[in-house]
Amino acid sequence: MKMILPLMMLALATGAGTAQAADKAAHPPLPAGECIDTTQINEWHIVDARTAIVRTGPKRYLVALRHDCPRLGIAPPGLMFRPNHSNAVNNRGRICGETGETVRSSQQPPCAIESVSRIDKQRFDELSASAKRHGSGAEQPTTLPVH
Repeated sequence: MKMILPLMMLALATGAGTAQAADKAAHPPLPAGECIDTTQINEWHIVDARTAIVRTGPKRYLVALRHDCPRLGIAPPGLMFRPNHSNAVNNRGRICGETGETVRSSQQPPCAIESVSRIDKQRFDELSASAKRHGSGAEQPTTLPVH
């Protein structure tokens, strides 16, 4: 009987780790050179409570959020991306879709980023046409946040 509880806990922990690994495999982070350079954001759009799109020059991105974030982009300063510690130090603050990255606005606490993927101009234009809110990259902080 004493062995059953530890074995059950181990099975639960192993299953949760497998689910997280499978989720990350379905949405792998972007390579460093393909990540969102937050200093180069030209425009952003809030498509719905869990989806934003971002353009940095010719590159366009779909940013999926882990949970609903209904107040993103409501008031200035618009969207503010925060890299995880590793990217803040090693990748000039870029957003790649890795664990620990967030986005927020003045009316919305930080929202965890689930994934970041590149999209083409046509998909970007389709999504931006139905977006609830939008803005330019001018609202991005000019310095990286302190961790």
